[in-house]
Amino acid sequence: MDLFVYYTVRDEAVEPVLARVRAMQAALAGDGRHPRLMRREPSAGETQTWMEIYPDATIDFEARLAAFVTEHDLATLAGPRHVERFADLASGSSPSCA
Repeated sequence: MDLFVYYTVRDEAVEPVLARVRAMQAALAGDGRHPRLMRREPSAGETQTWMEIYPDATIDFEARLAAFVTEHDLATLAGPRHVERFADLASGSSPSCA
């Protein structure tokens, strides 16, 4: 399962948020993951929408990520974090239609 986390960042908070997200992702990359950070284009003007991507995330990883978000004080600098989980259909699981 891949984890996608998106949130907004005010233009005036870009530098401190970027530094903290990069530090957090560098620490989380220590276990062989290759996290990514993306930004929606174009910017909405006063805010930007950012997305963190964590491939092959486990439930344990989600708990670690939540702890790092608190530790790096990201919740106070950026908007609410929205977490989405996606599984690779090519991995052998079949989609069900409801």
